[in-house]
Amino acid sequence: MTAMEFNNKLISMEDSLERFALSLTSNREEAKDLLQETYLKALTYKDKFVEFTNLKAWAYTIMKNTFINNYRKAIRENTTVDNTKDLFYLNNAKESSMVRPDSEYAFKEINKAIEALEDEFKVPFRMHTEGYKYKEIAETLDLKIGTVKSRIFFTRKKLMESLKDYK
Repeated sequence: MTAMEFNNKLISMEDSLERFALSLTSNREEAKDLLQETYLKALTYKDKFVEFTNLKAWAYTIMKNTFINNYRKAIRENTTVDNTKDLFYLNNAKESSMVRPDSEYAFKEINKAIEALEDEFKVPFRMHTEGYKYKEIAETLDLKIGTVKSRIFFTRKKLMESLKDYK
């Protein structure tokens, strides 16, 4: 197959390749980018195409693999790796410059519900929400780790029951 025949056959598949790209991305602009990238790879590696085989299947495979590789790359780029000793960056809450009145009210209501709990439930729960690990809570309060876990679990259930409006 000559280069001109290869190019013509590839261009004639544009509509079906574009539909396939749209089915993968669900976004028209991303689909067009994927189509261009597929064309680029197909033209770059046309010497890898085995003559008298299915060109359409070959192009679809290039597109699918390109989509998967782009997806994996995007996931890696959006993954935060925190090498600090105490995972400072992952545990550091994002600061909000503006506190909404309803969120401040909700915060007060939730704190009121926590304060109404018995100390045996309140203290382990507060420690857990402050970032202590189960083992640290157990050692500090001289409890078994299973007891700590169950108290935190039951505290959550009690709070969900008493704060149904905040679900």
